Amino acid sequence: MRAGVGCGRGRFFFPSVFLLLLSGPPSPRPAGGQLRYTVPEELEHGAFVANLGEDLGLDVSTLSARRFRIVSRAGARQHLEVNLENGILFVNERIDREEVCEAGGTCLLHLQLLVESPLELYRVEVEVLDINDHAPTFPWQEYVLEVAESAVLGARFPLESAQDPDVGTNSVHTYRLSPNGYFSLEVQTRSDASKFAELVLERALDREQQRAHRVLLTALDGGVPERSGTAHILVTVLDANDNVPAFDQPSYGVSLPEDAPAGTLVIQLNATDLDEGPNGEIEYSFSGHAPPRVRELFHIEPRSGQVLLKGPLDYERAHLHELYVQAKDRGPSAVAVHCRVLVHLLDVNDNAPEVTLTSVSTPVLEDAPPGTVIAVISVLDRDSGDNGRVSCEVSPDVPFELRSSFRNYYTLVTTQALDREVVPEYNVSITARDMGSPALLTRSTLTVPVSDVNDNAPRFLQPSYSVYVMENNAPGASICSVSALDPDCQQNAYLSYSIADGHIHGMPVGTYVSINSDSGHMYALRSLDYEQIRSFQIQVQAQDAGFPPLSANVTVHIFVLDQNDNAPVIVSPMPRNGSVATELVPRSARPGYLVGTVSAVDADAGLNSRLSYQLLQATDFTLFSVAPETGELRTLRSFLEQDAPRQQLVVQVRDGGQPALSATVSLLLSVVETMPQTLSDFSEFSLPPEASSSSPLTLYLLVSLGSISFTFLLAILILTAIRCRGERRSRQGDRCSPPPCHCCPGSRPSSDGLKTSNLTAQPPTGTSAATCLDVPGGGPPGYCYKVCLGPESAQSDFMFLKPCSPPRNNEKDPGKLSQPGQHLQVSKQLKQPNTDWLPAGVQRPALKRYQLGHCRDRGREWKG
Repeated sequence: MRAGVGCGRGRFFFPSVFLLLLSGPPSPRPAGGQLRYTVPEELEHGAFVANLGEDLGLDVSTLSARRFRIVSRAGARQHLEVNLENGILFVNERIDREEVCEAGGTCLLHLQLLVESPLELYRVEVEVLDINDHAPTFPWQEYVLEVAESAVLGARFPLESAQDPDVGTNSVHTYRLSPNGYFSLEVQTRSDASKFAELVLERALDREQQRAHRVLLTALDGGVPERSGTAHILVTVLDANDNVPAFDQPSYGVSLPEDAPAGTLVIQLNATDLDEGPNGEIEYSFSGHAPPRVRELFHIEPRSGQVLLKGPLDYERAHLHELYVQAKDRGPSAVAVHCRVLVHLLDVNDNAPEVTLTSVSTPVLEDAPPGTVIAVISVLDRDSGDNGRVSCEVSPDVPFELRSSFRNYYTLVTTQALDREVVPEYNVSITARDMGSPALLTRSTLTVPVSDVNDNAPRFLQPSYSVYVMENNAPGASICSVSALDPDCQQNAYLSYSIADGHIHGMPVGTYVSINSDSGHMYALRSLDYEQIRSFQIQVQAQDAGFPPLSANVTVHIFVLDQNDNAPVIVSPMPRNGSVATELVPRSARPGYLVGTVSAVDADAGLNSRLSYQLLQATDFTLFSVAPETGELRTLRSFLEQDAPRQQLVVQVRDGGQPALSATVSLLLSVVETMPQTLSDFSEFSLPPEASSSSPLTLYLLVSLGSISFTFLLAILILTAIRCRGERRSRQGDRCSPPPCHCCPGSRPSSDGLKTSNLTAQPPTGTSAATCLDVPGGGPPGYCYKVCLGPESAQSDFMFLKPCSPPRNNEKDPGKLSQPGQHLQVSKQLKQPNTDWLPAGVQRPALKRYQLGHCRDRGREWKG
């Protein structure tokens, strides 16, 4: 920006502030539903313009988060800016009205304000007010004006006009001429309200008296304060060339399309001069104050007066060009005359629409509801009229549409629900077409990626899994793998596998099986035993990493396959004290005599537990045989005199597994003449430790033994307390004395001794002493049963087993304790060995031999 003559840039600051103070603070003015502000030009950076946050009703604290900003075209200068902390619109850089608005009239800055979340668009107009920052200037500092001495009084001589870029009252307002004796000044106004000065001859010139006259021409504007510019005029008095050229009309107007090529004839000017010779020859040229832009675009032929197009025209830059042309003859003391040529440009549809993506909110969530704003699109066509009217549309094969919010502003919104799993990305073609002829169009493609939402749960490849694992597997070995798919993407498709909480045989499922959370491979944490657990099932869960996470479950059935890992265990016969099992065989035994049965068990299943028996070693293979299926040991023939009295046999038990496992037992058979009733080794059925540890029967026996021991201990404690109580009362005269022992050492208990006998003792009514009664013959030989009943109980099931001894001196006669009406009940039962695991044919003989041998042993102990 150029300053006036002798005026520096610093002189314009105080007038600008003064004008701002006079106009008051900027205030919003509605203009067609918009906000409009005024601001003087030349304000410094940071000058206050308006409080947009307050005027638009926005929350100032959310401006930064909502990305409140001014949207401008690429490459455009940002004269104004918004402070996001307080919502104030301020001057970002110095505004020169003459630079921003080349043409005169109202100078407006159109601002588009955009705020997101939700997306809103505002339009604001800021009018830039002119300040008197330019002084009038003349094209030259000194003019030479040649005036013929024959000029008549009142002759007018147009002077070069001063130029002032300011507008309104700040432009050239008047001219002033320094005092002189020959000339006066008259100020004329053109049709466009511009001023120009004419020098009027007030006194006849006489070249012989004064060849030249100097005057000072001053141009004044109407600003406050007033600014001025000066030019010196040298008036040279010439001899008479008393006719000046004259144009047909003072002003010309012409229309020209903006796409006219260079060399096009704009107008033919014509001026006439009544003089002859050189005084009548006219030359045309631009006046001195023609702007440089006009000289670049147009050219004047000096002799013909043709105005030709020199450079390219642009209607969008300036639709009117004003040419000032002068004409003067070639005679002495030639006087130039001036005319104005107005060139009006006609708009041509030479600008295609411009599509600008003002704001793009991508990617869009696939669960976004219809009507979600994806982008704000601005369309601009620099042409005017129908050439500048633009319509915008999108391709019909996408779920989007354009909605017009303001003129030339559109919002791209969704029309239906999206599904990323079907279409992960859309290429939206936006077509902008103007209304010119021929119409111009612009296509722009917007890629809209669809963001994934965790709307799909994982899905296993199988509804359930069946896994077969051989027992005795190595801990940590992989047993199977599960797999699931999730059609989502990124973290929504990242799956982690886990095993649901549960218990297997009272133990957490996590102690049996683990799973790799990333791959789904499952591992056995322990070696499985078919004999302990044959099958179990677990729940595997696949869960994605979305929010909220989705999951799916599948059942995995694990079946343990049997392996021949248990050898047969012989349970009968069992040798005593680690020696060879012995058995007596009568010499009179006939062929087929059952010596005994070899019994074995195998903890495996199926063929692995199918047992077969065979005679591996024998003193005489012709004398005994073993049944392969049952293990029965029988004689093949009768005994002969030459047969050895002691026969040693080795019986092997083999299972049906691959490879087969076996066990052997050694038997020592003694041939006797008569069969004593002794205990046979075939009746020992207690399992060896290795067999019992591998069978669930061991656990049951241990639990039963513990329960019986606890009950027995509790009974002893209770009976001890009762006995002490009875002795305390016997010291008071009501004590119980032991009865005489009635034992039959020579008698053998009959089979009835194994039955339950009940004896009921009823004390007399009102008796407080304890009642005691001996039961002879009811128990094993050498023992007597004594039952003591206290007065608090009418019946007792407790028995004390004690050796028989004669009564002491201080004890009373037991006969005195017996009274008529007393009835004593004694419950006694012999506990038998558990033979549930033996074959049915072996249980009964073995049990019988056990009972006979037990009674015989007890009788021997009594005799001893």
